[in-house]
Amino acid sequence: MSPRPGRAARRRARRPPPPLPQRDGLDAMRWRVPPGDGTSGEPDGRAALDALAERFPALLDPAATPLVRRFAAGEVVDAEGRPWAADALVAPGDELWFHRELRAEDVPPAELRILHQDEHLLVIDKPHDMATMPRGIHVLSSALVRLRRATGIAALVPLHRLDRRTAGVLAFGIRPEERSAYQQLFARGQVDKEYEARVLPGPGASLPTTPGQRLLMRDHLIKRRGEMTARVLPGEPNAETALEVLSTERAVGDGAGPAGPPESDVELGGDALRVRLRPRTGRTHQLRAQLADRGAPILGEDLYWPAPRARPAPELWPEGLPLQLLARGLAFVDPFTGARREFRSGQELGRGPGIGRGTGIGTGAGPGVGGTV
Repeated sequence: MSPRPGRAARRRARRPPPPLPQRDGLDAMRWRVPPGDGTSGEPDGRAALDALAERFPALLDPAATPLVRRFAAGEVVDAEGRPWAADALVAPGDELWFHRELRAEDVPPAELRILHQDEHLLVIDKPHDMATMPRGIHVLSSALVRLRRATGIAALVPLHRLDRRTAGVLAFGIRPEERSAYQQLFARGQVDKEYEARVLPGPGASLPTTPGQRLLMRDHLIKRRGEMTARVLPGEPNAETALEVLSTERAVGDGAGPAGPPESDVELGGDALRVRLRPRTGRTHQLRAQLADRGAPILGEDLYWPAPRARPAPELWPEGLPLQLLARGLAFVDPFTGARREFRSGQELGRGPGIGRGTGIGTGAGPGVGGTV
């Protein structure tokens, strides 16, 4: 028996389809004029162009198509798909739909390895350094946009997220009406998530170091809006991760090499640990912040490597090393089929990106151009 749709799913089902089709794998943007917006002191409302420009100042960027020209071309429409005139008055509750204009973006070729695809799910083995969702400077190069353009599945939506720098198993929903049920599995902690990481404990680190040893990491984790990193602060734990040491590896050599930093800037020797991580909560940067707080940041780290600490020897951190964090597996009971689902990444840490098994979709073809299947 299929699960009863949640409140959000029922709202989406009642919502009419967007008046504008996707463009380059991206949905049109929708702005609903909020109550009281622009009406104070202006009983007749505000012009659509003025209201939209105030809400989205980037539309007035000198490099963008002039907004008045976009209105004249019929590129800004209402919920029924009727073009707005630039000087038409808007009122609270009115909807303005339009497509964002994209800056030039380098979209490097990439192979997205498909681990599984059926009528419900599409699961990939995401490479390192690829955003899950279009954001900031990573729009056409994001996994979502690449997959929509390569597969033609316009309704594709990620069911969870991986940091851009994290590789591994990433699941997408195919049917909009099923999206909420799958996402609720993650929200309720009903998905078994497994990660692997290579970390380098420093002096005074509080991680176990013997293979087979385990540790339960429980912290109060806060990431404030506008800040790049999460912080571990005193307080009731809201982030929990089970850790197990899998193996150790030791760097040998003096750390100097033709592409390496000067010897004085290199941390010599030291055992790196390969650890298994099973997060029981899903806070932003949870694994990276918890490990760094215990004095064992992940190799390849750009945000949580402590500033006073020297970079490890090239044997552990060669030039161009991606963040050594891999979403190894996902497992859950499918809310629609009742079957046990389990997906495993074929990538290996320490061997560079793009290594794994599965069916591949090639994507990316130069600046601002999508790829082909």
